Amino acid sequence: MARGGSYDTFPKLLLRNTAQFGTRPAFRHKDLGIWQSWTWAEVAEIIRSYAAGLHRLGLRPGETIAVVGSNRPKLYWTMMAAQTLRAIPVPVYSDAVADELAFVLAHAEATVVAAQDQEQVDKVLSVSDRLPQLNRIIYDEPRGIDGYDRGRLIAIGDIINDGRAALAADPALGERIDESIRAGNGSDIAVILYTSGTTGAPKGVMLSARGCIDAATDTTRFDKLTDKDVVLAYLPLAWAGDHYVSYAQGMVAGFCMACPESSNTIEQDRHEIGPTFYLAPPRGFEAMLTRLMVRMEDAAPIKRRLFAYFLDVARRYGEQVLTGRPVPLSGRLLYALGGWLVYEPLKNVLGLSQVRVAYTGGEAIGPDLFAFYRAIGLNLKQLYGQTEAFLYVTCQPDGEIYPDTVGPPAPNVDIRIAESGEVQFRSPGMFLGYFKDQAKTAEAMTSDGYVRTGDAGFFDEKTGHLKIIDRAKDVGRLADGTMFAPKYLENKLKFYPNIKEAITFGDSREFVCAMLNIDPVAVANWAERNNVAYGSYQELAGHPLVYDMVAKDVAAVNRSLAGETVLAGAQIRRFLILHKELDADDGELTRTQKVRRRFIAERYASLVTALYNGAHDADISTEVTFEDGRKGTIAARVKIRDMQIVGPAESLGRAA
Repeated sequence: MARGGSYDTFPKLLLRNTAQFGTRPAFRHKDLGIWQSWTWAEVAEIIRSYAAGLHRLGLRPGETIAVVGSNRPKLYWTMMAAQTLRAIPVPVYSDAVADELAFVLAHAEATVVAAQDQEQVDKVLSVSDRLPQLNRIIYDEPRGIDGYDRGRLIAIGDIINDGRAALAADPALGERIDESIRAGNGSDIAVILYTSGTTGAPKGVMLSARGCIDAATDTTRFDKLTDKDVVLAYLPLAWAGDHYVSYAQGMVAGFCMACPESSNTIEQDRHEIGPTFYLAPPRGFEAMLTRLMVRMEDAAPIKRRLFAYFLDVARRYGEQVLTGRPVPLSGRLLYALGGWLVYEPLKNVLGLSQVRVAYTGGEAIGPDLFAFYRAIGLNLKQLYGQTEAFLYVTCQPDGEIYPDTVGPPAPNVDIRIAESGEVQFRSPGMFLGYFKDQAKTAEAMTSDGYVRTGDAGFFDEKTGHLKIIDRAKDVGRLADGTMFAPKYLENKLKFYPNIKEAITFGDSREFVCAMLNIDPVAVANWAERNNVAYGSYQELAGHPLVYDMVAKDVAAVNRSLAGETVLAGAQIRRFLILHKELDADDGELTRTQKVRRRFIAERYASLVTALYNGAHDADISTEVTFEDGRKGTIAARVKIRDMQIVGPAESLGRAA
């Protein structure tokens, strides 16, 4: 039995929420600038009608229905309705190109696809000849679809209306729906989430209903989430983070899931809706900080001085104030004044004023970035998780927050460190296996039932918390034996607003080199303020003054590393700024924006060679994919900049 009692499936939880929170908001969605709301009772009626309509379309238990699009109530309701029929929802990344979409739909054997809009419908139709099992395409937003062939297309609203009418006319249909809910079992596959494919083709992670609900129940209790909380459901539907935080925890706690109008309005919508619980990958917090720093560059001199002064106050006292530790009276008064003048206005601008608990996960966050948000009073915590765990493996308890750890094991999670240094776990939400891939499932599991994470880590002796070093396969050594932890170095580089992405090289080599992407927003703002003319991203990235500016950031990272005994020898000797932004459509990033390190090393092999052979520039020609799917080529001569290595004494002198 699930920790929620007899509520071991999501349809059963929906009935419970209707009984307990019937008049409270379950979903909100901003449409045409206006927030629409649905109560739990209204959602339950819609789901019952939707399930009846899908049943009449032929969706049966065990079949898969793909869900493609951004965060929309009707797409979440598609998953609920499918689970009501004991079918299996398969969320797919909305920005997946046609070939990626075709792979998932074919591999998952989806018989129905629920698409958000015309763009997603067009992608499905473009690969439909590769999907012989596909019977129906259903859609949410009708704009642009009026002239399409209606043979296989039907609006979700029409399915709901058809199901509602059928239920009214045929009581037996309602009984079949009720029986399907009663027959639902915690061992049923609740969802298949495909991995991002960092190291190869995506794998379909099968998660059980009981596992999902048990895991969500544990962490809902851990963070004291209730039906009074609000979550902004903006993360990709196909990412475990959204399915856990927005869907599973929302169903368990009964809180409201608020869907933004579009990806372009998230910042404004977050400000309006005031979420109390918030999850973002490090890249999201990096982007917020970059926008904040850009605004401060444009602020009046007095505001810039106030910001700098009180940010220093926050660094000295913010963490202690947030965790309730003793702070001198003078420090407490200064911090309170800073809260009134700086910290609270900053959080308000970012839409984080009402956030009670915030988490970051998905990849490692730079300690400086993490410390910044906590210093201004945001209760930001780290979690370490994987899709195969249904997210949480560790999470940080209030009052035990350390920037260099990811916390102790999450409730009811068992973690061990293998002799190789790999982190392995067992958890309530751990996956049933990879869909149609017993060989990969066997590779991911130990003989005694632990999941292999592929990450290297250890438990800190002082705190008992887990520290993640890097992907086990990525951690290496320089030729002189110095540890090379690429992700650690890259996070230090990305703390600086001018640097959006970084890839470091050094394993088995004499020294460390880096490829960088500039942040187009931050650097373009700097160029405008400094009258630097440019015509394209490529031209801006190659500008000598941009190189000078970025070199200062790299030098700061080297000074920081010089003070770290283990990594002092891993300072960055040479760097270049790539002529294009890394892009998931070009295979350089995953759909969750993780760097495909091996692919980049192969794609830009000529630049890696130039970094290590002493050249001061290198020619490169790169194929790119445009938004409409067309291919093109970008050619450039990329400059390479040498850096000074900092000694320990110089590092201490600068710090002082």
